[in-house]
Amino acid sequence: MVKFLKGLNKSGLFVKVFIVIVVSMIAVSVTITYSTLRMSEKLFMNTFSITNSKVINQIKTSVESFNYSIITATNNMAQSGTIKTFLTESDSNSLSMFKSYFNMNAQMSRIQSNLDAYEVGITVLGANGRNYSTNRSYWPILEEEFTHHPITLAIYEYPKRLTYHFDLNQVEQGHADQPTIIATKALLERTTGYLYGAIYITMHESEFRQFYENYTSKGNDVVIVNNSGTIVSSNQSTMIGQLEKELLAHAKEIDEQDLNYKNIEFNNSKQVVLAEYLPSLDMYLVNLVDQDIVMNNIIDKKAITLIGIIIVSISLLFIFFILKRLTNSLTSLVRQISRMSKHDFSHYVTISGSYETKELATAFNDMLDELHEYVEQLLLTQEKQKNAELASLQQQINPHFLYNTLASIKIIVQQGNREKAEEMINKLISLLQNILGNVSETVTVEEELVNMKNYVFINQARYGEHIRVNYYISPDCMLYQLPKLIIQPFIENAFFHGFNKKTSGFIHIMISQQAGSLICEIVDNGDGMEVNHGERLPNYKSKRQLFGGIGIKNVDERIKLLYGREYGVVINSIKGEGTKVKIQLPIID
Repeated sequence: MVKFLKGLNKSGLFVKVFIVIVVSMIAVSVTITYSTLRMSEKLFMNTFSITNSKVINQIKTSVESFNYSIITATNNMAQSGTIKTFLTESDSNSLSMFKSYFNMNAQMSRIQSNLDAYEVGITVLGANGRNYSTNRSYWPILEEEFTHHPITLAIYEYPKRLTYHFDLNQVEQGHADQPTIIATKALLERTTGYLYGAIYITMHESEFRQFYENYTSKGNDVVIVNNSGTIVSSNQSTMIGQLEKELLAHAKEIDEQDLNYKNIEFNNSKQVVLAEYLPSLDMYLVNLVDQDIVMNNIIDKKAITLIGIIIVSISLLFIFFILKRLTNSLTSLVRQISRMSKHDFSHYVTISGSYETKELATAFNDMLDELHEYVEQLLLTQEKQKNAELASLQQQINPHFLYNTLASIKIIVQQGNREKAEEMINKLISLLQNILGNVSETVTVEEELVNMKNYVFINQARYGEHIRVNYYISPDCMLYQLPKLIIQPFIENAFFHGFNKKTSGFIHIMISQQAGSLICEIVDNGDGMEVNHGERLPNYKSKRQLFGGIGIKNVDERIKLLYGREYGVVINSIKGEGTKVKIQLPIID
């Protein structure tokens, strides 16, 4: 990765911008596609839950209609004297028994006709030991098993309730072909409460499944769970009889908290669960929706991904040719600048390409013109300078500052930040324009503030903004005169000598008038230095100036030469805490 970044840093602007665009487009495409799929899934699941809620209500209505028919049948049997007689009288003679069975058969046929809409069998068991069944195939247990069967014992425990049971043991014992759902009710005398019989209305699970099977599909399953957590019925036959207490807990939570649906992990897949309590059966109707199966049937992720790849590829192809055309002229300009000798400013760059490139080339050529003019003025001034001391005070531009600044501009241009590059060039041009002329020339505080800000902007653009610069200029001092670039050397020293150990900090520039003098202060919280007691200036041995040739002592001597010994520079510094520079000048309107 490091090698790749180093190689990318050496690549041209076109390669960098194109790579950034490619990565950005891929990232945006992937993000949009992923978000669209997630939103589509969420929208579908919300819509699906509403639709399935209506389906569940329809299933519940069908089950309640079935339960109502069962209640009607059990009430008719409870009110039938024929059935009561059959279940309570003792055996006397064959004729009496035949008559009793005949009447019982006729009565049960009438009751059975009320349940013809459902495939059920009816069995009654009497206190006298007699039993009668319309169709034993629905629950073919032996007669001697009735009395002690767990379902019969449950009838005795809740004699006044119509209850539903699930019998899977018969399948395991090989007595029946499939699971059975059984509705039971005790037969009681109204006056005494004597239990004289029990009713068993039986239905194969496959018949009960007809209430909801038409509403199921692949990935959209329905299960009926009783209060013990056993799956009583399902369109998935393999699930019948399984104990799923966790699924029961989810169903209860949905019902108790009135949730529309809930997302769970079930059978190693993500499921959306809808549930409805069936009070008549004392069971829960649960709808399981497999998210992956359902969404794969609706959303073709492969097609969407392929379309996205095609769109991105076509877009990148167009961008490649357009970007190549736009950056060719800029790349050519950068190459011309980079090939220019350090001290040879006679070769102008070619003005061509896009509007921005032309403007940048024109600004660069103008900068060279002004630089030529400045150099000529500097040479002329040096020729006229007779005083060696005054000659040392003449302002000079350090070529390293210019080339480092131009190199920074080049990097900014390569990064595609044309506006910042243009602004930096304008700042540099403005700075160069304002420093040309006689070193003893004075400017207003307002003009010098512009120069300082231009200089600070260029340095922060080159080295970062970890050193903050704050300006506190008294408004009544804006029109006062002061020597040109009198403050700049101290800002430069604060930038490049005051923060060698510390990596960040601040520089405060303050200008105000005190006791008839113009006071300029430069304060930083950098490394500081050792200043001997009683000395106005530190023994600062470094002579490296990154921008101009005027050192600290030269500034002090220049002020004294211009305005007298009462004015000058005082520096206070504490090592590790920072430095404060105080420049005292006369007030000149």
